[in-house]
Amino acid sequence: MEPYCNLEVDVNGEETFMVDKTIITKYSGKFAKLFGKFSGATGKLKVIFNDFPGGAEGFELMLRFCYNNGTIDITPSNLLLTRCAAEFMEMEESVSGVPNLLEQSEKSLQEINYWSWTGLLIALKQCQNLSSGADSSVVLEKCLDTLAGRLILASEASPCPSTCSTDSSGIRFSCDSKSTESIKTNSSRLTWWFEDLLFLSPLLVEMLVKSMLSRKLDHVVISRFLLYYQKAKYSTAITTDEKCKIIEMVIDMHYYMDHSSVSCKTLFGILRVTLSLNISKSSRNKLESMIGSHLDQATLDNLLVPSPYGISYLYDVNLVLRFLKAFLRGGTSLATPIRTRKVASLIDLYVAEIAPDPCLKTSKFLALATALPDSARDSYDELYHAVDMYLEVHAHLSQEERVRMCSGLNYEKLSPQACLHLSQNTKFPSKSAIQALISQQSKLNNLLRATPNTTPFNDSPCSSSGASQRGMKDKTTIEQVVLYDGNIDVSADNEKLRAHLQGMQCRVMELEKICKKMQSQMAKITKSKVSAQSNARSLPKLCS
Repeated sequence: MEPYCNLEVDVNGEETFMVDKTIITKYSGKFAKLFGKFSGATGKLKVIFNDFPGGAEGFELMLRFCYNNGTIDITPSNLLLTRCAAEFMEMEESVSGVPNLLEQSEKSLQEINYWSWTGLLIALKQCQNLSSGADSSVVLEKCLDTLAGRLILASEASPCPSTCSTDSSGIRFSCDSKSTESIKTNSSRLTWWFEDLLFLSPLLVEMLVKSMLSRKLDHVVISRFLLYYQKAKYSTAITTDEKCKIIEMVIDMHYYMDHSSVSCKTLFGILRVTLSLNISKSSRNKLESMIGSHLDQATLDNLLVPSPYGISYLYDVNLVLRFLKAFLRGGTSLATPIRTRKVASLIDLYVAEIAPDPCLKTSKFLALATALPDSARDSYDELYHAVDMYLEVHAHLSQEERVRMCSGLNYEKLSPQACLHLSQNTKFPSKSAIQALISQQSKLNNLLRATPNTTPFNDSPCSSSGASQRGMKDKTTIEQVVLYDGNIDVSADNEKLRAHLQGMQCRVMELEKICKKMQSQMAKITKSKVSAQSNARSLPKLCS
């Protein structure tokens, strides 16, 4: 530096520089304006900066440029500091013909495609450490975009950018030896860069992932990186708030991806991480929505999530209800008949698991049992057994509550065995037993009407007309019981009616067997007639 120093500069309280006012003013528009107001001042002057970007290191880079006749070696490691210092000191407004530091830094930034992989990472670290200022964001976005493009090309062409190699577009690649050595398997060819980017903050990872998504990088690879990042960060000493920010970022980024690229197992793994954290409602809703779109792939173990603190239920029933709502909100794209049946089977297993919980309210049980449309179940036997278990544990329920518990059952989709069990089940209200028998009688009548009139089998104990008449008579009897004595208590008040209902159920099952035999016989007769007609047509006309 020049020996004559007539200006003292205090930079953010970090360090004080003694400089030549004339040299600095030549390149800095800010100093030129400042000293223009004090042109008559003599002696030493002092300037104090409290918000100089990059602190003493940035100011020193600016001084090197000034004291070296407007030249400086700009590298990825000092580009950001140099650019921010030049912008702060207004070094783009210098006298014509004088070297411009901001212009030189801009030219260096335009050559970012030729930077090595290590250079990119160093520049990103600088951006992360110096997060303020418009120029910081410009360099940051440029670095992240270049990094994403580098990964796209690397995934398409080779496991890792070749050191000092140049493709047809003129873009030079380079990667650290550590990254090169890690490429040993096919899996590592896609993940060699995971470890290198762990220094990034959640905000920078979010920006990088958005750039990756815009460039169509494989969503499966992005998901693996996010989970790797989250696991690696959680293994270090970070606060609960930092954990929340990381997992919220992971959830939000997954939400922007193609949901088919994220497995159900992955989503439930993320859910388990969030159970002990107070994440934002927005992120939680996004996660539950994604799980709802995969609900047909879930298992019973996935749904058995313990209730939050302060809730008396053994399992978090409200969470499963929200999964169901998310699944149904997906419309026909999610709730197709096949997927809906899978979800119904899963929910039947779940309600059977939670039924023994003595703290589970009737309203919650019914909400789960009736959440899906009736078409989702071909059989209600599993749900019936779950209701039976619930009533056994909750023996204190009133008659009205028991009737409500049975409202979720479709008696027409109960098997004869389940109906017989229900008719003998004292835990169920009498209405349920009667309705079950009526539905079975109705199915039998429909079966008889669908069977053509034929000669009764010799081994049949009754004719089809007799069976039908007896079935109609039984049905009328049951309907009269329902109409005139709907509140009857079968278990306590009328053992004769109980015996009558049980006998009727046996006759219903017997008639079903007869009808099945008749249908089988008719099928054989029809088949033989068709065969005979076919043989007749095949004979010559003279012999027919």
